[in-house]
Amino acid sequence: MERYVGALEEVGDGARQQERHYQLLSALQSLVKELPSSFQQRLSYTTLSDLALALLDGTVFEIVQGLLEIQHLTEKSLYNQRLRLQNEHRVLRQALRQKHQEAQQACRPHNLPVLQVAQQRELEAVEHRIHEEQQAMDRKIVLELDRKVADQQSTLEKAGVAGFYVTTNPQELMLQMNLLELIRKLQQRGCQAGKAALGLGGPWQSPAAQCDQEGSPVPP
Repeated sequence: MERYVGALEEVGDGARQQERHYQLLSALQSLVKELPSSFQQRLSYTTLSDLALALLDGTVFEIVQGLLEIQHLTEKSLYNQRLRLQNEHRVLRQALRQKHQEAQQACRPHNLPVLQVAQQRELEAVEHRIHEEQQAMDRKIVLELDRKVADQQSTLEKAGVAGFYVTTNPQELMLQMNLLELIRKLQQRGCQAGKAALGLGGPWQSPAAQCDQEGSPVPP
């Protein structure tokens, strides 16, 4: 009798999983229509079905939310680093101008042309240094964001999310961005309409606090 009951429960669980998969797939197919036609053609039924399967237990929603939060923290940190560098350069320029003005005021008139030439060379050297430091910072930011994108791609690939693997191909990056947008919109739809709206139930829905977080696609 217990085996019979257990078998019935397994059949019921399978039916519920199949129903959830159907609901997720239908929602994804609806959302895909909002994308440009060029990407709609690349998101085949099989790809969307595989994506729906990956979303069944809700783990991927949590992973994506975590990746977006890490991305936002990284972007904020890099922005603050660049802002600090810009402030340092502003202070450096102000100090140099003040130094040059004081030197010119104390300089004898016949020595002023020589002093101005020397100051111009010093100014050019400082501007060159500032330019180099800004370029180095920008390279650092690009490399850090590229690493984050690769980490995100690898994480989602390991989670079994269709369409994700480590790549720098612009077309593939754009496709992955659209896949992330589908996941984000599906998550928001679940948050806004509640579990019953999609007929999903189960653990996939994010906590209510996450419903207020917009998020954004990851790859640049």
